Amino acid sequence: MGNEALKLELIEWLAQLDDEDTIQYLKVVKDSASEKDWWPNLTPEQRAGIERGLQDIDQDKVTSHEEVKKLFGL
Repeated sequence: MGNEALKLELIEWLAQLDDEDTIQYLKVVKDSASEKDWWPNLTPEQRAGIERGLQDIDQDKVTSHEEVKKLFGL
């Protein structure tokens, strides 16, 4: 299916959509795709969490995806 046909299919689906949560989620997706820099929109807590995660990576305090899968039997 080409992009134009897919767009039309999505437009038809969206026009009939009644689920408020899905509509709001799609608005967030649309808005985030048009913004270049999302950092200013984060809360101080979100920024601090990201910075802690980056520090963990710098200090090699990480667990690989494979290790997590093994831990949970996946």
